[in-house]
Amino acid sequence: MSELSGLGLLAWVYPPGLVDRVVAACGRVEQRRRLLPARLVMYFVLGLALFSPAPYLEVMRHLVEGLRSQGLLGEWRIPGKPSLFRARQRLGCEPLRVLFTTMAKPMGTQDTPGVFWRGLRLLAVDDTCWDVADTPANEAAFGRPGNSRGTEKSSFPQVRMACLVETGTHLVLDAELAGCRTGEVTLVGRLPRSCGPGQLVLADRKFLGVPLWRAFTATGADLLWRVPGNRVLPVDKRLPDGSWLSRIHACTDPGHQDPLTVRVVAYQLAGTGRAAVDYRLVTSLLDARRHPARRLAALYRERWEAEEVFAELKTC
Repeated sequence: MSELSGLGLLAWVYPPGLVDRVVAACGRVEQRRRLLPARLVMYFVLGLALFSPAPYLEVMRHLVEGLRSQGLLGEWRIPGKPSLFRARQRLGCEPLRVLFTTMAKPMGTQDTPGVFWRGLRLLAVDDTCWDVADTPANEAAFGRPGNSRGTEKSSFPQVRMACLVETGTHLVLDAELAGCRTGEVTLVGRLPRSCGPGQLVLADRKFLGVPLWRAFTATGADLLWRVPGNRVLPVDKRLPDGSWLSRIHACTDPGHQDPLTVRVVAYQLAGTGRAAVDYRLVTSLLDARRHPARRLAALYRERWEAEEVFAELKTC
């Protein structure tokens, strides 16, 4: 449908009134009438992502073709690329960040498959890296990772992105971006701001650490995270379902004076044509009757939905 293509689609998802309020809140309202008003530039930048990797002028043509077919453009003509570059610079990144923060809310309901487990909304945290244009400015801002050939570096600078996603809907609820020199734990450490009670956050073994764990649980969220293979988890109390209570310590607590109590779930996964793989999970859900170990082990596979989100973003 023409009304849901190009600009019409973006205006349906991001209503003009909301875009105008965001632009005003960020101080980007134009002081004089422009060929490219801030509202249109906002939709244009969103369109660059929606229609990637189409070039600037093609994206703008796609955005306004529905309006042109309805005779709503009058004498307006698509500006040249230099004007689009300058308009994007005037807008900056802040309005896009505010718009994302305003709109990125959980969408799944109790009836949406994969969104809830035993009354807890399932979320996952993970990170990935994106190649960006090979320019001196991007290399200075984001860095260029090394590669497997020793002292040589990657062909492209990279941006690291950490995300909090709703596993059942693949909705990105929060995200942080930085250069590839910024560690994934640092970026994920900024995401607890979007967590809260009634949520169960899944994560891979590279994120397991006491400070990050406490940052998430302080919000009221529960956690189910994989354990690195070399992590020692003593048995403090064996539970009826085979899991056990244990404790972990921060590396800044060499005297082990401030332990963190966790519940450990250990199991094996048999791979096709290979030996079984040992898995261990730790969780803040300490009640074995209410949250049986076998159910938690089966649930952990939902963490991989975050990888699917990254694949969708990189191939759209």
